[in-house]
Amino acid sequence: MAKRKLHIAAYDVKDPKRLRQMLYIVKDYATGGQKSAYECYLSKIEHQQLILRVMQTLDLTEDRFACIELRQSNQPKTLGKAVQPQNLNYFFIG
Repeated sequence: MAKRKLHIAAYDVKDPKRLRQMLYIVKDYATGGQKSAYECYLSKIEHQQLILRVMQTLDLTEDRFACIELRQSNQPKTLGKAVQPQNLNYFFIG
């Protein structure tokens, strides 16, 4: 199994049609998130596929997209109603 790393994928899209397409694309890879920022555990191949799909959808003169790899050596911190992960090496897709 390919090793996956935690990324935050976020977008700002002007056109409603492209915005809806981006939601479906990013949710294909997401394990959680809200509005236009999502947590994604991605292998190198999945990361490349996500970027390719995004590039085919966005108008790069109007829209923005960021996919940022997060260091997993730090313990996550949560605020508000967020729940700390019980096991950092495991996640559930349901």
